[in-house]
Amino acid sequence: MRVFVTGATGFVGSAVVRDLIAAGHSVTGLARTDEGAAAVTALGAEVHRGSLEDHTSLRGGAAASDGVLHLAFNHDFSKFADNCELDRRAILALGEALKGSERPLIVTSGVALLAPGRLATEDDAAARHFPRVSEATAEDLRERGVRAGIVRLPPTTHGEGDHGFVPRLIAIAREKGAAAYIGDGMNRWPAAHRVDAARVYRLALEHGASARRYHAIAEEGVPFKVIAEVIGKRLGVPVVSKSADEAEQHFGWFARFAGIDVPTSSAKTRALLGWEPKEKGLIEDLDQPYYFQA
Repeated sequence: MRVFVTGATGFVGSAVVRDLIAAGHSVTGLARTDEGAAAVTALGAEVHRGSLEDHTSLRGGAAASDGVLHLAFNHDFSKFADNCELDRRAILALGEALKGSERPLIVTSGVALLAPGRLATEDDAAARHFPRVSEATAEDLRERGVRAGIVRLPPTTHGEGDHGFVPRLIAIAREKGAAAYIGDGMNRWPAAHRVDAARVYRLALEHGASARRYHAIAEEGVPFKVIAEVIGKRLGVPVVSKSADEAEQHFGWFARFAGIDVPTSSAKTRALLGWEPKEKGLIEDLDQPYYFQA
């Protein structure tokens, strides 16, 4: 297949590109800058110049493909609402180019706010009131004749080069001189290694987005306290419990995410795609020097 990938140079996106090429697919990666274009080329993919704002370019990349994987998202939380709207419009532009065909469009979402406190599954629909409406947009496109599917990523998609939630926790522990958890620390974070997650995108694409939702979840739920304990051990700082009120002072804006309890199943994804995670689990991966290089 000829696959058009947005976010091709990102932490997960670059793993997706490598996996696609290794499986024999031809990949075209969206690149906004010369630096991005060089990175796409280095991965072994062709370059398609454009951006999420350039809908003509997005439509062109999608139209020339046999399928699209949309992983690009601007993670500047100071402009979160604007970035969510940018994402919505980009998904619509990609879908417009694929409407009426059997060519799949796979978009990216998450599980962080899906079903707090209980085991979430692929059958759970995302709330439509949340600013990021990637899922709702894909669902609407599916109703309009686009073969759209969703890959949900866990709060931590980990591996060497990670710059997501876990590195943020490490930075906070360094700054505060303590690795903290909230209450008893038994709230659970699902997790997956980025290489394992990448294979879910490829397999969903190869299966023609036959299902609405796929979960790239290798571990259903790692207790947050265990994460904090590894960080504390590696940094040589105490591991401490914080009350909900104290958490705001310790974690700042990240307190909401530090306290989420979102165990998530991928049983249906595994059955549908024949996917089984092969890489390190979160705790083994976190206990590596590359996470703590200052």
